[in-house]
Amino acid sequence: MRSSPRFLIVIHRRPTGLKDVVHVYAEKLNDPMVLDPPEWFRSFIVCEALFQTPFFPVAAYAFFKGGCQWIRTAAIVYSSHVATTLVPILSHILFHEFPVDGPRGPQTPRERWMLASIYFPYLLVPVLLLCTMLLSSTYNPNEASVKKAKKKN
Repeated sequence: MRSSPRFLIVIHRRPTGLKDVVHVYAEKLNDPMVLDPPEWFRSFIVCEALFQTPFFPVAAYAFFKGGCQWIRTAAIVYSSHVATTLVPILSHILFHEFPVDGPRGPQTPRERWMLASIYFPYLLVPVLLLCTMLLSSTYNPNEASVKKAKKKN
């Protein structure tokens, strides 16, 4: 069975629509890193694709099941890595002198803080996850074993 030409046109047009969304986002929030990312930003994208994205379904399973202490180390590594990558990203947004030509970057303090506020949750959520893994007795095997020992006595 052959595909109809109309079906092929719909498939061909879809990526253009996604590209348009990215361009609109970049224009409205003055985020040149999505259109013309610096090399260091590209390295973060590669890390996200190779290491962070596979973590999501594993973590979703562990948190959905609840009390899985085996996720602790992976969550600490993940959250530390993501929080660490956000430091240069936010510094670049807030302090870099973006050229006026090419993809437009934030020029005014308001534009810089607006763009930083888009990236800020990517720092906040990993920091909260890190605090949970370090401070929660549910995920800290040392504290859990101490509590079990106290209950036995």
